Amino acid sequence: MRRSIRNLLALAAVGTTVALGIPAVATAASATTTTATTTATAGAATASAGNPYWGPYWSKNRLAKANGYIDVYWDDDTSNSVRITGKLWDLDNRNEHQGGKCAYVKFRFQDLDDEDDVSPSFKSYKYCGAGGSKSFSVQRHDLRSVQVQVCQIGLYGRYPTKCGFWYWLGGDRLYDN
Repeated sequence: MRRSIRNLLALAAVGTTVALGIPAVATAASATTTTATTTATAGAATASAGNPYWGPYWSKNRLAKANGYIDVYWDDDTSNSVRITGKLWDLDNRNEHQGGKCAYVKFRFQDLDDEDDVSPSFKSYKYCGAGGSKSFSVQRHDLRSVQVQVCQIGLYGRYPTKCGFWYWLGGDRLYDN
């Protein structure tokens, strides 16, 4: 979706410069500036081989946020150790009677030997403290992939709501050493 918005903005910039008679060199520069601005405001950092930082990722209503680091250590070609650390922010200042909810982050792990992704495992953290944050850390071994999702959940709730997208953490770092 980001690519679609970026393309539309670039086309709009081209159309505007053609209508105004601005040279094509300025068009390329403005399209590049528009693309960089759009990417910086719309996207979040993605953990990849050169960047162990992930996030910030948000709940759908932006009242919960999480970010952190992922470290992958390979023992040999067939075994790894993955450590994920981060912080979870509860940005919902409403109390429970006003409809306020807690921040909730969940991780989905796929094992190296589970190629068909038949039985993923999960780990979640919950924080209820409007305006504050909670640190977390999880370590797993022999993983193929890790995903993260940020949601909200009721103080005594069992089911998260207002979930954001699932994001991949680690990129190729989980596959190649």
